Amino acid sequence: MEIGVVGKPNVGKSTFFSAATMVDVDIANYPFTTIDANVGVTYAITEHPCKELGCKPDPQNYEYRSGLAMIPIKIIDVAGLVPGAHEGRGLGNKFLDDLRMASALVHVVDATGKTDVEGNPTDHHDPVEDIEFLEREINFWIFGILKKGWDKFSKRIKLQHLKLAQAIADHLTGIGVDEEDVWEALHRVGLPDDPTKWSDEDIMAFVMELRRTNKPIIVAANKADAAADAQVERLIRKGKSRGYIVVPTSAAAELTLRKAAKAGFIDYIPGSGDFKILKSMSSKQEKALELIRERVLERFGSTGVQNVINRATFELLKLIPVYPVEDEHKLTDGFGNVLPHVHLLPEGSTPKDLAFKVHTDLGRTFLYAVNAKTHRRVGDDYKLGFNDVIKIVATAK
Repeated sequence: MEIGVVGKPNVGKSTFFSAATMVDVDIANYPFTTIDANVGVTYAITEHPCKELGCKPDPQNYEYRSGLAMIPIKIIDVAGLVPGAHEGRGLGNKFLDDLRMASALVHVVDATGKTDVEGNPTDHHDPVEDIEFLEREINFWIFGILKKGWDKFSKRIKLQHLKLAQAIADHLTGIGVDEEDVWEALHRVGLPDDPTKWSDEDIMAFVMELRRTNKPIIVAANKADAAADAQVERLIRKGKSRGYIVVPTSAAAELTLRKAAKAGFIDYIPGSGDFKILKSMSSKQEKALELIRERVLERFGSTGVQNVINRATFELLKLIPVYPVEDEHKLTDGFGNVLPHVHLLPEGSTPKDLAFKVHTDLGRTFLYAVNAKTHRRVGDDYKLGFNDVIKIVATAK
């Protein structure tokens, strides 16, 4: 999976990306600092099963720290978006092309309202408008892809008796759309089965629903520490009314804390509500950290950056971590490693889905599974739970 970091220029996108990944990028107070997309790895963080099971893991495809599993996720920071991007304005074509395979979007918004629609400094801008304009640009982008050649495409579906959902999914496969995405959108909109009868309004209604499924958005209300409580609360309320999760965020504070931790000055786990000073530093550095504690951590509970990544993964995309093992008693793989691997699967996945995730042959020869926590045998009708530990039993080759 891949998360895209989006937003207009100069709102702190690259700072958010750098804080989430510790990848150095150009950060400046002017529009279009980012031109080429920055790609890195961030982590979704959650409690590890060993906290419940009393074991010590040997992680191979994730990291483990203080009872937490840190699961790697690809993240991409793209060029800033301005109104008219879907028509190629600004760096619009490049911006949208970079987002084709993103599973979810983190929309970074300047919660202070001090960045105008073009990304220039101002004293009076409503950040709620930014939520609406990004949604609109993504919708029009998908609409343009689908509408191109629509008459010929819709007639072919009708004349050749093609399956509507599969045909549209094939047409939009370049932006990561699958048949299930299309089915969900069609079900919610309730359009005629004959696509030749769809109006432009019908196509847009379908696209809006498809975007909610295929490119769901979470809003990072960045620079929240410089915004009044009323500003932040209004942004959260207005975003929620449009169906968005809005998280107060200070990417600059998170970046400072992670750099201090990397340098060994503090003990800090991303997403934590506090930090511990480990060694002496200059009075200026210590004062800066204390200001972060007072103005960010005590006010919001965290910097919000890790909260955004976690909620995008577990709440927006509804993914669950599952740990496959070969020995359900020792919780090990074939080499004796304890809970070495974790896989993120959609809610509702079954042990057979996990088997295919581990290896295609394992999925094809799947017989049943064993829940290592309960030691009960489960079949393919079992719905995997959050942090399940599962042994897959398959037929011999």
